[in-house]
Order: sequence, then C-alpha cells, then structure tokens
Amino acid sequence: MEDGHTVEKGARRFSPERLWKGAMSQALAKEVPQQEGEGGSRRSGWGLLVTAGVGGTLVALYAVATPFVTPALRKVCLPFVPATTAQIQNVLKMLENRSGSLVDIGSGDGRIVIAAAKRGFQAVGYELNPWLVWYSRYRAWRDGVHQNTKFYISDLWKVSFSHYRNVVVFGVPQMMPQLEKKLEEELKCNARIIACRFPFPCWIPDHTTGEGIDTVWAYDLKHSRARETKSLEITLETES
Repeated sequence: MEDGHTVEKGARRFSPERLWKGAMSQALAKEVPQQEGEGGSRRSGWGLLVTAGVGGTLVALYAVATPFVTPALRKVCLPFVPATTAQIQNVLKMLENRSGSLVDIGSGDGRIVIAAAKRGFQAVGYELNPWLVWYSRYRAWRDGVHQNTKFYISDLWKVSFSHYRNVVVFGVPQMMPQLEKKLEEELKCNARIIACRFPFPCWIPDHTTGEGIDTVWAYDLKHSRARETKSLEITLETES
C-alpha cells in the first residue's frame, strides 16, 4: 500500500496535465523577454534613425549658415542687405553717360551687376559668400545677361580694382575709411565711385541723389584729387 500510495502521489505530481502546464509556463516565461527584446531593438533602431536625421540636419544647417556667419566674424563686416528698387534706380542714374567696366564691391545677390549689364556695362561682382555668388550667376543666366556679367568669390581687400572705371560700393561705416584709401591708391583719374547707404569720410561727392537709406553719392576721382592737390598747395603757401 505504501508503494501504491507512493506511485499514486508520483502520478499526481507528474501527470501529463501538470507537465503541459509547466512547459507552457516556461515557454511563456522565455517568450516575454524575447518580445521585450524585439521591442527594445525596434525602439533602438528608431532612436538611431532619429539621431542620424537630426545630426544630418544640423550638418546641413551648418553648411548653409557658415558662409553667412563667417564674414560677420571678421574685424570689418560687410553684411548682406538686399538693395532696394530705389537704390538700384539711383545707382543707374549715377551711371548715365558713363561707359567702360563696372565692379560692385560686395555684390550680394547680384542685383546691381545684373541691372548694369542690362544697361550695356561689362559688370563684375565680388562677394565673399559663395551661396550668393552662385545665386547671382543663376539670376544673370535667367535674365539673359550672363555673357556680360561675372561673379567672383573673393575678399575685397585681396582684389585690385585698378582696371575698373565705375565702382559701386554697399559698405558700412567701419570699412569706408580703409576702402577710401584703397580705391584712392588703385583707381585711375577717370574712375567714378558710387557709394550706397553710407558716404566716404573724406571725399566730397560730386553728385547726390535719393533720401534716407536710398541715398547714393557719386565721386569723380579726378575732382577729388584736384581738390586734394589744391588743398596741399594752399597748406604749403600758408606754411611758407
């Protein structure tokens, strides 16, 4: 009886039903961590994609913004401010009865250069921002004047303007004294310099047009040099 009781207990303890339930419990216990692991892998994969997307966006923004920000880090900054329609018309007014080559210092998106080319000038623009230069070339091609225009990516302080008869400048007050000296040394007597927004500190303009931010000053270098020569002669006479 004891042996039979033992067998009966063993039968109850290891019955097929209990064995099946135990097996299912173990299988479920193993399945749950596996599913969680797959979910974690999926979440990890999405996390990597999001990180890669954000990183790529930041790199793209840096690439676009750097050419705009870098000039602002220079000692003398020439920021990009699009010329107004009135400014362009005032510049063209100052170019009436003029001929020869023209250069726009800090040409931005090429508006002045393209407008001058439409008036028959061989016009050139110097701009430090490569994005603006490429856009200017596209605009010149779109407007059908690409053969009469050229745009260069260059620092204005590293360029000689000696072979231009007409110079347009959209400057800032901090740079005008130094630029005045540079142009005085490089340009020939028949050159005309047209300053927009801010005048040169020492030169006396020969012509002025416009109001406020649209004001344009024109300087004929031969007159400026003649005034300088006369002033020097008067000074020498006074001293003697």
